[in-house]
Amino acid sequence: MPNEEIIIDSDMSFAEAIEGSAAPLEVIDSLSMIDVTYYSFDGLRHQGQMMVNATLEDDIYEIFQMIEKLKFPVGKVIPIIAYNWEDGDSMADNNSSGFNFRVIEGTNKLSLHSFGRAVDINPVQNPVIYPAGIIAPAGATYRLKNNGTFAAGHPIVQEFIKRGWHWGGNFEQPKDYHHFEKT
Repeated sequence: MPNEEIIIDSDMSFAEAIEGSAAPLEVIDSLSMIDVTYYSFDGLRHQGQMMVNATLEDDIYEIFQMIEKLKFPVGKVIPIIAYNWEDGDSMADNNSSGFNFRVIEGTNKLSLHSFGRAVDINPVQNPVIYPAGIIAPAGATYRLKNNGTFAAGHPIVQEFIKRGWHWGGNFEQPKDYHHFEKT
């Protein structure tokens, strides 16, 4: 593995990754950007970057080590600035991300993503399913047999939970299968 070539999905500076964010300085100052490696759906090793609250950096780094060891496929991991801060565009591109200063869809309440305290992984395989049956991103399907999909007993889900995170697949409504958060 050490001599295996790594495909770079993201190689931004911290300044590039937060450019144009509406987040206040105290939020920006609480963030850390980490490099993570993973196998993508092409079967090759990739490197991306995730912006999270600095107090959660070890959890995310160690969980991504587990993701890589299990060869659990991850679409890509690129700071959401690459999508002009548009969560829907990032999800549609199957991007896994953390920090994004925004409100919870359909509310005026700030999301835990706004503080780097939530991460989304593989939204196309693990979509949000709303009570009315609407699925986001559009065209996504939740099929437990598909690679890159989370279920309650999955070792990665269990590792997040063991570390005190909440999984969106356990939410009452909507079911947010790609979402993990830690308050």
